[in-house]
Amino acid sequence: MLNGQPLTKRNAEMWHDVNATPYVQIKGITKSYNGIAVLRDIHISIYKGELFSLLGQSGCGKTTLLRILAGLEVPTQGSVVIDGVDITNWPAHKRPVSMMFQSYAIFPHMTVSQNIAFGLAQDNLSKDTIKERIAEVLELVQLCGYEDRMPDQLSGGQKQRVALARSLAKRPKLMLLDEPLAALDKKLRERTQFEIVNIQERVGVTFVLVTHDQAEAMTMSTRMAILNDGRVCQIGTPHDIYEFPNSCFVASFIGGINLFVGIVIEQGHDYVVVETQDLDCLCYVSYTGAIPIGASVTLAVRPEKVMISTLRPAYPRNWTCGIIKEIAYLGNVSVYHVQLPSGKPIIAMLPNLLRLEGRNFEWEDEVFLFWRSENSIVLTS
Repeated sequence: MLNGQPLTKRNAEMWHDVNATPYVQIKGITKSYNGIAVLRDIHISIYKGELFSLLGQSGCGKTTLLRILAGLEVPTQGSVVIDGVDITNWPAHKRPVSMMFQSYAIFPHMTVSQNIAFGLAQDNLSKDTIKERIAEVLELVQLCGYEDRMPDQLSGGQKQRVALARSLAKRPKLMLLDEPLAALDKKLRERTQFEIVNIQERVGVTFVLVTHDQAEAMTMSTRMAILNDGRVCQIGTPHDIYEFPNSCFVASFIGGINLFVGIVIEQGHDYVVVETQDLDCLCYVSYTGAIPIGASVTLAVRPEKVMISTLRPAYPRNWTCGIIKEIAYLGNVSVYHVQLPSGKPIIAMLPNLLRLEGRNFEWEDEVFLFWRSENSIVLTS
């Protein structure tokens, strides 16, 4: 055991407990360069044992926020608290934090063991303690037997695990990862995502991951914060952010989405009816919030929620028709780009459940598209 207790499914959702105390608190962090704000009043609470992701477009401020946590940048305003201690003014080398960089920063002239031992020696640990720590983390990252290898004798994935082992050997309270898998090929990156999650669950260390890869964040995170223009747009689990985005930006940023601007013309206790010029019919949407009649909203439907048929649906709502203009075969799914009579494009994604020689639908086919009321989202911002 490197630090604390291993993460379990039971204690992994402490953010639902109103009495739980956040382990990492980012309080009103603002960062400006020459009067230009790159972070604007950031408030984030992270709980012990989480793998929390900061996700956003390039330039949104996520790496700057990570560097502030590491002590490599000083905030213009706000504070950082870890395990109840305000570390805002602590220098980087005194913080209970380890950071794993995108480049891994492995010393090329040192063996695997020497790379791991370097930071421990800087902390003046005894030789016996360093030897124990090296053996412990090498077993954890499954690199036993690689102690005397040089970095140029390692694969990209093995270098990544050495960098992770070196960071974990210091037994940090907080582990920061800055695009740690960007240098790996697709298959190795996907496999390594699960390896890091499994290691993180075993050691119980709190991780904060910076990435621009949506799939990576969705796969690895307990929760994530979506950043845009230096602000937090939404914080939640991958499921909550994907299925219940709070804005058009978040809905568009995470996964594919079809958006239709409309007006609320009817509201019940658990639904609204939206009229939009983009579609041929009224849209009935499951919704429990309060929206006034006549309010302008955006209707959002994920491509995988859209079904395709050559037959006109029998029910009068939540369907439209169009002409297939593009088809993308991706192996497990096929993506259809359909042009509506209004000129608006809509995307549908269907799983390829059967191994067929031909497709059910072809270019220029006229098709009907439909979706369930609970599979559409009403966005007011």
